[in-house]
Amino acid sequence: MASPGFEAACGEIRGACGNPRRLGLLLAPRSPAERQQIRAAYRASFGEDLAATLQGTLFFQLCKLLYLWALDPAERDAVVAREAVEGGGTTVAGYRALVEVFTRRKQDQLFFTKQAYMAKFRRNLDQDMVTEPSHPYQRLLVALAASRKSHHDELSQHIAKCDARRLHDAKNGGAGSVVDEAVILELFSKRSIPQLRLAFCSYKHIYGHDYTKALKTNGGGEFEDALRAVVKCIYSPSKYYTKLLQRSMRCAATDKRLVTRAILGSDDVGIDEIRSVFKSCYGRNLADFIHESLPQSDYRDFLVAVARGSAAS
Repeated sequence: MASPGFEAACGEIRGACGNPRRLGLLLAPRSPAERQQIRAAYRASFGEDLAATLQGTLFFQLCKLLYLWALDPAERDAVVAREAVEGGGTTVAGYRALVEVFTRRKQDQLFFTKQAYMAKFRRNLDQDMVTEPSHPYQRLLVALAASRKSHHDELSQHIAKCDARRLHDAKNGGAGSVVDEAVILELFSKRSIPQLRLAFCSYKHIYGHDYTKALKTNGGGEFEDALRAVVKCIYSPSKYYTKLLQRSMRCAATDKRLVTRAILGSDDVGIDEIRSVFKSCYGRNLADFIHESLPQSDYRDFLVAVARGSAAS
């Protein structure tokens, strides 16, 4: 039996399956929870998986994004991770896509992402991330993957302050602009994402500036550059995805994967929060910015509708 209240929406969606623009406008304003309820109702009503139906219409550019939009978070992250591994897992863009997957979920949720990855691709995500020679991003990712085993639910302000001092000493005790990589990797492998975020907040409170600013001082090497990107992703996801979304619009014609990463990350953070941060950072309305940045298309209309959120429905 279909979920109450979603039967009509399922009928509209089914009727729009040959019309990507209509499909996009129907699904864009729906929250992640609503989309999963619609997917369940669609299966109950028609005996078909909505995500699979959308995947079967991938000759439309927009439908690839709609397919990801319809998946649950674990499935979606598994597909994004696989594309990152296959399409450039050893490039900065590929590594950053993996960092986004590993930092926007709680450690226990990553278990389901890895399960979905194994079920869909018959491969082990942790093993697929390992390359030779190793890359700084890879070493940070392996540490983040290991942190699930040391995860504790309760946050500790005391631990955060101690970690902030360790971060400071690891930077200032090194030669020149180099950080002590071993200290950083140990820290990342033993702390949850929320606990690391609290440590970065404590760092700013104690030393008066963001940890990323300290890393930028006097330049730095590949590891420092990778660490800065990971810290930004952990410390302020709303600001990270707001900037990624703004940057993605500049190369949307040639890099749809970057747009996809930006819009899916924004959806996870919460489009209302992203819209507010975008206005604060750039003094622009997000929906208007997307509308002005892209040529007229069903793809643009979908992104604009996502940016407007529930107001678009």
